[in-house]
Amino acid sequence: MNPLKKIPEFRNEDDESAFWDNHDSTDFIDWSKAEKVTLLNLKPSVKKISLRLPKSMLDDLKLLANKRDVPYQSLLKIFLAERIDKKFSAH
Repeated sequence: MNPLKKIPEFRNEDDESAFWDNHDSTDFIDWSKAEKVTLLNLKPSVKKISLRLPKSMLDDLKLLANKRDVPYQSLLKIFLAERIDKKFSAH
């Protein structure tokens, strides 16, 4: 096994992200010694997307959200999360 390379210092998160986009972490980290950890109370990172929906579907979503007194975007995230969890738990 080759010696591990030193991880450079980064000026900001964007620089670090760009670095890891172009480098293999196994050159820098011995993952065989990694331990699983649970990070509590972390706000998940989010990415903005554009999603095209039929107008009738969006209208229905807004109506359901209004009945629950939540923004329709939040309700959509809830629906997606529930469906994804259901799919993963089925396997």
